[in-house]
Amino acid sequence: MTMMLNKDAREDLMERGYSRRQIAEVAALVGAGVAASSLLGGAAQAQQQAARGVAGAVRIGSNECWTGPFPSGVDAAAKAAALGNWYDPDNYRGDLVKTVASVEGIPESHVMLWPGSGGPLVSTVAAFCSPTKGLVTADPTFESAWRTADYLKAPIAKAPQAPGAGHDVKAMLAANPNAGLYYICTPNNPTGTVTPLADIEWLLANKPKDSVLLVDEAYIHFSEAPSAAKLVAGRKDLVVMRTFSKLFGMAGVRLGLTFADPELQKRIMLFGPTAGGLSITAMACGNAVYPEAALIKARREEMIANRQETIAWLTKKGIDVQTGSQANMFMMDWKKPAKEMQAAMLATPEKVQIGRNWPIWPTVSRVTVGSAEDMAKFRAAVEKIYTA
Repeated sequence: MTMMLNKDAREDLMERGYSRRQIAEVAALVGAGVAASSLLGGAAQAQQQAARGVAGAVRIGSNECWTGPFPSGVDAAAKAAALGNWYDPDNYRGDLVKTVASVEGIPESHVMLWPGSGGPLVSTVAAFCSPTKGLVTADPTFESAWRTADYLKAPIAKAPQAPGAGHDVKAMLAANPNAGLYYICTPNNPTGTVTPLADIEWLLANKPKDSVLLVDEAYIHFSEAPSAAKLVAGRKDLVVMRTFSKLFGMAGVRLGLTFADPELQKRIMLFGPTAGGLSITAMACGNAVYPEAALIKARREEMIANRQETIAWLTKKGIDVQTGSQANMFMMDWKKPAKEMQAAMLATPEKVQIGRNWPIWPTVSRVTVGSAEDMAKFRAAVEKIYTA
């Protein structure tokens, strides 16, 4: 399996202290499709199973968008499909890179396309963590980075995040002042809270010079918070990651982005596939929807209205909801085992599939914000099962 990694990748791993056996394990991870649940263990498989839609259910458990791509994207993808006999007939990749760079105000050289965002997250952990250079995250946050670091035998440090707050960057640095990778998810999954740009800049200024900061902005379009993308130009220690899976409603289309200095992009690419795995339909759809500022704003406002209405109802009913979410999710505290309440919600006549809990908060469920109809059914199901 080591042949799945090229010579540069193998030498990079050896310089970071990996043994030949460990290099073979990294190669297996990359060769199996980067985020392969079969390699990352039972927790990954359990999460994948939980994310699968239940037939006939109200699907508000996996932070998917309640609707699909904007009409312009659907039309563009359909036109591209008619040219599917060609690998890239009209420079779809170049057009998408140019569009993204223009919207974000960053150099085209700093934009890399990926088939989704799960792959580049795993590849970034593989690129900058090692048995001696660990990973630092908040807790709770998106666990894929944890599982990958654990697989790679890299130390993992978690800084507890207060309910309703962003990442505590000072606590993150204190948790491991000599880490290889610091990971900030903002808006955070599962809390939806934003880490202020000033805090991100503080961590950049105070972390070790040879470490890298990864800012995961999968949910940034649901928020009006400023992006860290503007910080990548001129830096060789910052990666900003995006996905089309959330507000753009393209989870099944598989399209993601990383913004970083070309040297960093090259390092990440050593450990995972990039645009070679992208379809022209995905790139055509992405190119059409990314500049749709008015439609993005309207979809964001629709989500916010649905979220606010539901949170107000839950609060009136006496159910604690964590404050501060700026994404299409919120955390509600049942004051009883969340796994049991998740099962009870699915068993109601409304058949509502809500999200899971994180070990740090065993009584708290993540709920995805869906359509107005979805959230009405959610409230009806809660009415049936909840007793204070």
